[in-house]
Amino acid sequence: MRINYNVSAAVANKRLLGIEGNLAKSMERLSSGLKINHAKDNPAGMAISNKMRAQISGLDRASGNASDGISALHIADGALGEITDILQRMRELSVQAANSGTMSLDDKQAVQDEIESLKKEVDRISSDTEYNTKTLLDGSLDTRVYGDHVSRVQVSDHVKEGMYGLTIEEAAKQATVGTDGKDFRDDTNKVGASGVISINGSSVEISADDTYAQAYEKIRNAAEIGGVSALRDENTGAVSFVSDDYGRSAGVEITFDNEDLANAIGLKAADGYGVVEDKDNDRWVYGKNDPAANKIVTPTGSDIQFEKDPATGKVKLDGFSSSATVKTDGNRVTITDIGGVSISFLAEAGYKGDINLEVTDIGRMTLHVGANKDQNMEVRIPEVSCESLYIDDLNVMTVDGADRGMTRLSEAIAQASSVRSGIGAYENRLEYSVNSLDAFEENMTGALSRLTDLDMADEMTEYTHQNVLNQAAISVLTQANELPQQVLQILRP
Repeated sequence: MRINYNVSAAVANKRLLGIEGNLAKSMERLSSGLKINHAKDNPAGMAISNKMRAQISGLDRASGNASDGISALHIADGALGEITDILQRMRELSVQAANSGTMSLDDKQAVQDEIESLKKEVDRISSDTEYNTKTLLDGSLDTRVYGDHVSRVQVSDHVKEGMYGLTIEEAAKQATVGTDGKDFRDDTNKVGASGVISINGSSVEISADDTYAQAYEKIRNAAEIGGVSALRDENTGAVSFVSDDYGRSAGVEITFDNEDLANAIGLKAADGYGVVEDKDNDRWVYGKNDPAANKIVTPTGSDIQFEKDPATGKVKLDGFSSSATVKTDGNRVTITDIGGVSISFLAEAGYKGDINLEVTDIGRMTLHVGANKDQNMEVRIPEVSCESLYIDDLNVMTVDGADRGMTRLSEAIAQASSVRSGIGAYENRLEYSVNSLDAFEENMTGALSRLTDLDMADEMTEYTHQNVLNQAAISVLTQANELPQQVLQILRP
């Protein structure tokens, strides 16, 4: 028996300290509800859990980003709905204006006034529709395309970034009819012949007593209704009739009901054109006989012409496949290729030379819909305005303006509907993205819970076990401390 060192008490105390440490850890886990409270508890688990928490917070924010995107697209969708309604109204007005049998020029002017007002509203909606100060329909959220001598460039979603090009050999032309001006030099001279002159279906009656100044004013007004500009040279007095449009579909047909009036007006013959008699219709027409077609051909414009490959006869294109096709309408060009590739633009009037277009990957609305970098969704919202819809020069006052208006407005409605359907597709995709992100976050939270959350029942069992051991150790330590006192009984006499 020894009294200097109470080894039994030391052993019991050591065990007690260990049990108290385990009991403290158990109490900490029970109070926090976590298995990992310190890095030492599970170093690898701590690292994994921190990365998972970053993912969860990122997923929550990404879901919010996608919801913000849906809100912006809802605004664009609503604005496009209004634009579509306006286009429908404009087409209805064009149909009304086409009923020329019951409408006077004043009536058509009232229709045109409403159309002009509606065009301004389309442009206002295009420029003023915003989300958080970002305009949505002015083209600022569309793919950036850079090029010289072109405007109104539109590309499909399937056009990849890169350079595209072709070469203009001949610019689109307007149909033109010229007069020699010998009689128009002196405004005071009288025409000396009576009759009716018709310019693209717009007729005006000329009196023999009209001076050439009065006749020019009548002809100019009639030409305007016929979609033709009657331009007078101030120096020579020569008058030229120029179609307001470019391309093969634009022509100038000038007819007279008698030869004397035709001679008095003095149209200048060029390239075989002149005033010829149309016996079948009892009139005189500025044009030339075409024996092959058995008709009188009137001057027309020409579409834009591109450099072609001598071997294949097809337009030479850079950046497209060999199956690409080119469609022209005056200065308007549309290039289509396999895989949904489409590029359209309006070439600069009168320009001849290279057209180079650089399609970039910038400009689109980028929505970050993931927890990590580069997990983006690109949203394109093309420009929707009178210019991009090709209705900026819509005029139902001309002879064929109403018919052309119906055609252009039908195309504009289809284009606006295409943009709107694209926005709807983006909206649906984003809604699925929100659902996916929320489900991902839920499952990730469950995984984090399994990694870090404490099993309370299991830990309570462990706590009870350690508590019992603690009480037992205290009891044993008490008894171990009493052992040295037993030595005193040996020392007593």
